[in-house]
Amino acid sequence: MPINPTSASTSTPGPFPTAAPPATKDPLGKDTFLNLLVAQLKYQNPMSPSDGTQFLAQTAQFTMVEKLTELTELSKKLMADNQSLVAAGLLGRTVSWADPSGTIQHGTVTSATFGSEGPSVLVGEQTIPLSQIRDVNA
Repeated sequence: MPINPTSASTSTPGPFPTAAPPATKDPLGKDTFLNLLVAQLKYQNPMSPSDGTQFLAQTAQFTMVEKLTELTELSKKLMADNQSLVAAGLLGRTVSWADPSGTIQHGTVTSATFGSEGPSVLVGEQTIPLSQIRDVNA
């Protein structure tokens, strides 16, 4: 049974679920490039066909763009997994953070959560995003 890529889960396997980044539609993405390339080949003058080296260069550029896009997506997934591991590694450790008034607070991490806004830790009854933690002690 073929897998539909639009319905496949974007989370990576493992003990920590990761949030999928919001999909953004690039108006000048690879589909636009392919459409332009096909239109160029379709409407070229048969008496003066386009240069083969130009066609190969455009194909190589398309391949590079596609591979860079794949690399970017992989980097995002690796970063989310790394942040999840860091949050889990803080369990039982004392952390400090600045509350909304700017006062430095301290407490022991009792759990880690992995929501759509990224990983966060629970200290007492307060949820602290991983990005707000300033210090970690044993």
